[in-house]
Amino acid sequence: MSFTNIELIKELAARNFSRHISENAYPGRGIVLGRNHENSWIVIYWIMGRSSNSRNRIFTHENGILRTEAADLSIVEDPSLIIYNAMRDLDDCIVISNGNHTDTICKGLEKGKSFYTALHSEKHEPDAPNFTPRISGIIQCEEGSMVLSIISKSDFSDEQSVHRFYRYTDIAPGYGYCLTTYMGDGNPLPSFKGDPLMLPLQGNAEKIANFYWQELNQDNRISLAVRELTHTGEDRLKIINRNQVKSENDQPL
Repeated sequence: MSFTNIELIKELAARNFSRHISENAYPGRGIVLGRNHENSWIVIYWIMGRSSNSRNRIFTHENGILRTEAADLSIVEDPSLIIYNAMRDLDDCIVISNGNHTDTICKGLEKGKSFYTALHSEKHEPDAPNFTPRISGIIQCEEGSMVLSIISKSDFSDEQSVHRFYRYTDIAPGYGYCLTTYMGDGNPLPSFKGDPLMLPLQGNAEKIANFYWQELNQDNRISLAVRELTHTGEDRLKIINRNQVKSENDQPL
């Protein structure tokens, strides 16, 4: 890859980050897969929220699974689309998604299906009028490849979906590809359009997490997680939660 191409990539990634992350009030949930400057695998997942139900969440990590949970169980309205396993490992694969299709993908892989066929029965979220896309990704570490997927509402029917998959095998160190659920704020929310966006990935898990968290809209950001798998086998995870868990002892008397 020539120096000129590297400079163009750097400029493109910076422009994408500025327009779609820093200057965007509501990109919604987001996934970024790629490699950092040291060529470690990087997985980013964040959640945002406008309603009290969507904002009442945190990330937790237990038994190798990153999941969303309610920060305050007493005010949960509908857990169906907001509580789920977001990231799981299966053999040499890392699976990430913005809903319960994380488990659907893993179950499919366990049965010998591919990432693609495991998602064939999935549709966009049934949250009219937004019809939020389902986004997901997989890193196949031994193969050295990664795939992003977005399942969006069909232009012709509210009941049917369009599936798009993007596979990458040549990822320049310091960069990744991103899918988000929305293009920005609105009523209804405008679904993500176009191909995944190239974004910068500079630093270790903590540095990347702090950088993205700082640039996400302060009013709407809820939680963010960055995972880093180094070439020496180290596995690091950085989680930032806006909310603190509210226990029974925190309830007003």
